[in-house]
Amino acid sequence: MPAINTSRHHGRLDLPTLRKRAKRLLTALKDNQASEARAQLCALGLPGPAYCLADTQWLVAREAGFASWPKLRAHADAVAFAARHPGFVADDETAVQHWRCGNDIEHSLRTAGFQGAFHMFDDPMVMGPVPTLPEPEYWQVRSAYAQQAFGLAASDIAQRQATQRLALAQLHADSEVVLWCEADAYDQLFLIRLLASLSSRPRRLELIEIAQVPGVERFIGIGQLAPDLLAWLWPQRRSLGDDALALARQTWAAYTAPDPRQWAQLAGQQHPVLPLLGPALARQLQELPGVDDGLSLTERLVLRILGEHGELPAGRVFAQLMQHDEPLPYLGDLMFHALLRPLIDAPQPLLREGQGNTWPQRLLQLTELGVRVLTGQAHWLDQQPPERWVGGVHLAAGKTPWVVSAEGQVWRR
Repeated sequence: MPAINTSRHHGRLDLPTLRKRAKRLLTALKDNQASEARAQLCALGLPGPAYCLADTQWLVAREAGFASWPKLRAHADAVAFAARHPGFVADDETAVQHWRCGNDIEHSLRTAGFQGAFHMFDDPMVMGPVPTLPEPEYWQVRSAYAQQAFGLAASDIAQRQATQRLALAQLHADSEVVLWCEADAYDQLFLIRLLASLSSRPRRLELIEIAQVPGVERFIGIGQLAPDLLAWLWPQRRSLGDDALALARQTWAAYTAPDPRQWAQLAGQQHPVLPLLGPALARQLQELPGVDDGLSLTERLVLRILGEHGELPAGRVFAQLMQHDEPLPYLGDLMFHALLRPLIDAPQPLLREGQGNTWPQRLLQLTELGVRVLTGQAHWLDQQPPERWVGGVHLAAGKTPWVVSAEGQVWRR
């Protein structure tokens, strides 16, 4: 195989050229050419014949002196970042723990030179039962929901939960913790869950949270930002005190309670110590059945999109929701799919799903009942919809359900 480029001499990796080379190698392998590359892949335990781009990227990375393509990319990104920011020092130290509700910024943190440990707490507490229970029972409930809603294996969930629970249990008064959050309910619930779980305040407890970024037209989350923006955010972190922990414990108790009135009260207040919390609680409160139609706000927005645009692939509906209609975007694609299922699979469904190899390709359209609920001619709660949970509030047939007004007032229907 010819040499990839001159990076071995000057150390500067040309990622676009390396990507193109990996694609050309893949094409050559599929055309029964590139015998040397095939022999190298066989020696590495990849006999083929069905190769994919990741295989040739791996080979290209090894020829450049890296163990894998992600390690090559991380190195190239870090070098480019250092060139753009010669004066930036990520003074986080190795003892610092960076906590986030997903793994979407870990690569960018490493690229920017952050040295601390990274911890993920990704339980989507915006969905499914989040009841007040002792910890072992609580995690069992969350595991059962993740298996049912997302089709995840029990062993995978158990391993993920064990890792996260251990990391939480090891937080103590001498810990150094930095939390990275945005304004939506997914992140704010992660924030209060972690803070409420602390038995004492760590000696360093800092928060980085943002609701918008200058120059970003539609800010959805920190994970969409380039490493340069994480360097911009780092000096904006602020310390949290005991008042933040007290508010988190109060809010967590309200969110997990079967009665949402205390939650609604907190949602209607300003909280200077955690200023993004109130709006996020108010948005999540709208996932309770609306007083006029029985729909959550997410369900209502989906029906409106289909009512305005007609039949659409589910992926297009999701894109429209996230990019335009959702006031505080918080959903991932799998979460969106899980939220759609009760509207499709109910005995009297609101949505009809077409055929397709993958769910984003399947066409969605309103049923006759969906049109009637959307136009105020029928109420979803009168159709015996599938049971669901919002925080600690259980909504099930035969129960007098809690409903919410557009202004955030809650009462039993």
